[in-house]
Amino acid sequence: MPSATSKATQDPIQHVIVLMLENRSFDHMLGGLSETILGLDGIPKAGEPRRSNRDPDGNIFEQIAGASRTLNYDPRHELEHTLNQLSNGNSGFVDDFARAYPLSQANDRAEIMKYFADGTLPALHALAKNFAVCDKWFSSLPGPTWPNRFFVHSGTSLGHVSMPEGILDANLHWYDQTTLYDRLNEKKIDWRIYYGDIPQSLILVHQLEPENSARYYKLLNFFRDAAGPANEFPQYCFIEPPYYQPGASDDHPPHDVFEGERLLANIYNSIRRNDDLWKSCLFIVLCDEHGGFYDHVIPPAAVPPDHYNEEYSFDQLGLRVPAILISPFVKSDVIHTTFDHTSLLKYLVDKWALGPLGERVARANTIAGSILSEPQPNRLPVIASPLVAQHAGPQKYGQILGRLQPSLNSHQSALVGMTQLLESMTEVGAEDVKGRIKRLVTGFDGVVDVALERTEQFLKQQKQSTNSS
Repeated sequence: MPSATSKATQDPIQHVIVLMLENRSFDHMLGGLSETILGLDGIPKAGEPRRSNRDPDGNIFEQIAGASRTLNYDPRHELEHTLNQLSNGNSGFVDDFARAYPLSQANDRAEIMKYFADGTLPALHALAKNFAVCDKWFSSLPGPTWPNRFFVHSGTSLGHVSMPEGILDANLHWYDQTTLYDRLNEKKIDWRIYYGDIPQSLILVHQLEPENSARYYKLLNFFRDAAGPANEFPQYCFIEPPYYQPGASDDHPPHDVFEGERLLANIYNSIRRNDDLWKSCLFIVLCDEHGGFYDHVIPPAAVPPDHYNEEYSFDQLGLRVPAILISPFVKSDVIHTTFDHTSLLKYLVDKWALGPLGERVARANTIAGSILSEPQPNRLPVIASPLVAQHAGPQKYGQILGRLQPSLNSHQSALVGMTQLLESMTEVGAEDVKGRIKRLVTGFDGVVDVALERTEQFLKQQKQSTNSS
C-alpha cells in the first residue's frame, strides 16, 4: 500500500479552491437528496419514520421538506447552545431555539427541522449529484463561526470557542498560531484569499504581515484570474463570501440562500469554462458550522489540537456540514469517511510536504483517497445561476428581500470589532477618524460602511508597503 507521501506525488491536482459558506447543517441542505443519491445518509426514505424534536411546550416538530430561503431569526450556535441541541441524541434543537427566542412562532420553530427538498437548491444539488458528497464531514468543534474557521486555516483556535463581542479585546482574541499560509510560504507555494467585503481570516495575526495581506484580493479578481492562463492561477485559494447586505451570499441566516446559490454557480461556472483550469483543479464547497439547524448524526470524538483547553476540551467534533468535492478527478459518489475541516489541511500538508499544523491535523483523515489519477468523463458543463429578488429602492447593508435585518449578527458584529484593530494599524488622518465616529452612530449602514472603509484602507496600505520594499 503506498504511503501518503508517495500517493501525493501521483496527485494530478495543481489548484485547490475552497469556498466556505456559513451556518448550515448537512441534513438541512443536502439530506433531502437521500432518495436520489444512493447510500447518502440523509432524510429517512419514504415510508420510514420521520425524526422529530419538541419545543418547551411539548409541541412536536418533524423533519419535513420546505425549508425557507430566508428566516426571521438567526438560530443560536454558540458552544452552550450547540451542546443543548446535541442533548439526548440530538433532540434539543427546537427546544434550544424556542428558549433563545421565546416570542418565536410555530412556523419559526419548524424551520429548525426543515430541509431543502431535492432540486430546490439548484446549484448545490446539481453539484452534489454529479460529484463527490462527503456525508460524514463535521465542523471541527461544536461551536460558532470564528473558531471553526480558525481550524480550516490553522488546525486550532488556540483554545477559543467564543466569539468577540463589541469592541475586540486583543488581549483575549489574539490568534498568533502558525497557519496554513505560513506553511505555504515556506514552500513558496502561491496562494490567495479572495473576499467579498471583510475577510474574517485577517484576524489571524500572521495574516496582518504585509507579505501576507498583500495576497488578499476582492472577489471580482477571482473571476478575472479564473478566466486567465491556468499556470498563472494560484495553487491554493480560499474564498470568503460577502457577509453583509446588499448581496450577502454567505448563507448565514437570515440571508437568502439563493444569493449563496448564485455565488456557488458563478464560481463553478468560471472554473468550468476554463478547460485548462478545470482539468487541473479541485473545488471544495463547505460550510463552517451547522448554524443551529437540525442534523441527526451524533458528532464523534475528536483529537484535541494542542494543550489549550481553557474554554473547551476539543474532544468532540461539531455537527455535520455540507461538503462536496468537485473535480474531473473525483467520482460521482458518496464518501462516508469521517472528516472535519482539518482533513483539508491534512491533504495539503501531505500533498505539498508542508510543515506540521498540530495534533488534530496530524491525525485527521485525508481526502487524498478520493482523488483519482485519471479524469472522469466530462459532466455538468455549467449550471444555471439562480435568480434572486432585486432590492427595491436605495440599497441597505441590512436589507433582505425588502425588509431590514434588525441588527448585526454575531459574526458581522465581530468583524466590525476586528476592523477597529485594522484601523489601529493604519495611517488615518484625525479628520477621517472624526468622520468615522460620526457615521458609527447613524445605525446599521454607518457601522458597516466604516468597517468596509477600514478594511480597504488597511489592505491598500499593506499592498503599497509591499510594493515599495
